[in-house]
Amino acid sequence: MPRRHWANLTSASALAIMLSCAPVLAEGPLATDPTTGVPLPETPQLKLLDSEKPAPTGQPTATADPAPEREIVTGTVASSAKLRGTAEIDATAPIEKEEEPVALDIPPVDMPALDPALVPASKSSEPAPTPAETAPVQAAPAQPAPETVVPASVTTPPAEAAPGPLQAIESLVPPPEMPKVVITVPPGLEFAADIAAQAGEAVAVRRLGERERNEIIAAYQANENRPFWIDAKGWTAAGKHIVAQLERAADDGLRPGDYTLPVFELSDKAKLAAADVRLSALAVLYARDARGGRLDPRRLSKLITPTLYLPSATEVLSELAGATDAGKVLAAYNPPHEQYRRLKAKLAELREHLDDTPLVRIPAGPTLKLGMRDERVPLVRARLGLGPSDDSVFDRSTSLALADFQKKAGLPANGILSERTIAALGKPATARGEEDIIAQMERWRWLPPDLGAKHIMVNVPEMRVRVIRNGQVIHEARAVIGKPDSATPIFSHKMDHVIVNPSWYVPPSILKKEFLPGLAADPDYAAKRGYIVTRTKGGGISVRQPPGERNALGWIKFMFPNEHAVYLHDTPSRRLFAADKRAFSHGCVRVENPFALADQVLGPDWTSERLKKLIGKGERRINLPQPLPIHLVYNTIVVGADGHITRFDDVYGFHRLVRQALEQQG
Repeated sequence: MPRRHWANLTSASALAIMLSCAPVLAEGPLATDPTTGVPLPETPQLKLLDSEKPAPTGQPTATADPAPEREIVTGTVASSAKLRGTAEIDATAPIEKEEEPVALDIPPVDMPALDPALVPASKSSEPAPTPAETAPVQAAPAQPAPETVVPASVTTPPAEAAPGPLQAIESLVPPPEMPKVVITVPPGLEFAADIAAQAGEAVAVRRLGERERNEIIAAYQANENRPFWIDAKGWTAAGKHIVAQLERAADDGLRPGDYTLPVFELSDKAKLAAADVRLSALAVLYARDARGGRLDPRRLSKLITPTLYLPSATEVLSELAGATDAGKVLAAYNPPHEQYRRLKAKLAELREHLDDTPLVRIPAGPTLKLGMRDERVPLVRARLGLGPSDDSVFDRSTSLALADFQKKAGLPANGILSERTIAALGKPATARGEEDIIAQMERWRWLPPDLGAKHIMVNVPEMRVRVIRNGQVIHEARAVIGKPDSATPIFSHKMDHVIVNPSWYVPPSILKKEFLPGLAADPDYAAKRGYIVTRTKGGGISVRQPPGERNALGWIKFMFPNEHAVYLHDTPSRRLFAADKRAFSHGCVRVENPFALADQVLGPDWTSERLKKLIGKGERRINLPQPLPIHLVYNTIVVGADGHITRFDDVYGFHRLVRQALEQQG
């Protein structure tokens, strides 16, 4: 069979199979209405009559009678109508008018009766609708629009049924009464913005460190920038107590001018806010000054190394803000010691009495020494209370009186009329006395607030050692202190052990000043004196004096390890305790009758008799039952219980250094 004939046969067979399957595909599953579940009639296929087919291009079109217009019939669909299948419907057949409309049997929905109380007031006066008015309205036969085609699923309501504008409905049921909401605004928030703006400048107080300023600002931020000491009426009760204490600063030897508050008006919120922050800053400064923060003792001398207990700004503000009487809390930062209270009372007493010493102005001039002539000599004698004299010679009596004045004024008592002495002579005696007491009060601020229920007190200028328990002296002894060129340092520490039969290791200062020059001159310098010289790993030497009767530390030493390497100890040169001026040591404190002191610090287990039995039996360490506070102090002015003042020599000039530093700061 030819190949072309075979292909034509195959194409005809495939076409016959497709035509035979068309009726089957047409009888697929019927579409249903999603609301009622009733099968929907199949959409009729569009068939064009021969008369409606377009003529081929280029051929004349035959004129035919137009098909009659089909009327659109509307009506309801009844559930009893028989639905025809898609195979029985001819899309080209005309719709028969006599066919009855199909209606759906949908039962009416039972609605509950209306509550008359809930009927809107705007509708209550209208009559209830009749059943005829509530019956469904059938739409009239619609005329086909010539241009706009409306889908059958869209129904346009009659014009008279269109709703009007919405009207407010007034309910007959009154709304429930709502509770009143009271919002409490935290007090002081009206100052928050001003405090935030003013804080940076208000804390800028002289001598207040950057750390303390930042802590004050942080305290306000933690308090939502609300004030601590003011309200809309001015200072609060706590603020008034703090202000009053700052105004009494002079009673404690402080300067009120360091704590001056700015003037403000109650109507000026910005200045009120600034005053609150400034008061906080001044309170912090006062608390730190009262604890010894006015001066840095280590800058005065490398031998004055107390441990200062300065409070932080956070600590001060938290204590003041939570106190019943903030003024008393602020005043409590001053030393609580009995000797400080006596000095404070003596200061107030001096200020009550006017100085009756005639104040003579002595002109400046050259330095005057014994035997010199000067026209100012009669003025000096008059100022010192000496008898009148026409002689202008600076004689011995004038020099001695001037030396006594210099001693009381804390100046070198050399009897020479110097520029500093002239300046001191120009002050009233009461002013000099106040400055001395204030300088002594300042040194009490360097001590810990709690000295210890039992402690050792070494007053270097007095050259005495005391053991104090519960404020009472239970042991007292003379002491030998360091020479002026090897002064005894001033600090506080804790004694923790005692060594019997100690060895003495020569400190570097003495080694450099005495032993190295001696060894350079005589190789046997150390051996002749009973010292042992050893070489160290670094190439240096170590000089040690073994225990024995000639040992510089005697038979016992009391240890409290410190940066100065000083301690209390015995001495073989016990004759030195008989002298009035006992500044002979290299810096350590030599104690008279050291075994009696050991009785007080070691307790009943180690009596002086038991300790003495250890003498000559080798070095022995004995720990104290518990560490004992020890304070090396520099008290040149001591006030007795009767108010009498006792003065001691300013052997190292430390008192003068403190007084001058306070004067310069002012």
